[in-house]
Amino acid sequence: MHFIDLLGMLAAVLTTASFVPQTIHTFRTRDVSGISLVMYSAFTAGVALWLVYGLLLGAWPIVVANVITLTLASSILFMKLRYR
Repeated sequence: MHFIDLLGMLAAVLTTASFVPQTIHTFRTRDVSGISLVMYSAFTAGVALWLVYGLLLGAWPIVVANVITLTLASSILFMKLRYR
């Protein structure tokens, strides 16, 4: 495996894993007061576009990371809309 691929996979793991604690916390507490609706809406749309970009390139580390991140970010966005 090339260094560039390892670098990309490490970046994908770190950025994707960073959403897990926030998602768990939000599910447990249902406290969405500190979450910006505009920021999460823009972020979720951006992640969806990264996913499309990765699919078009056939770049599976980008695709996998963004499928997971999109799921987590969408969950938080859904909770923000539901529990505000």
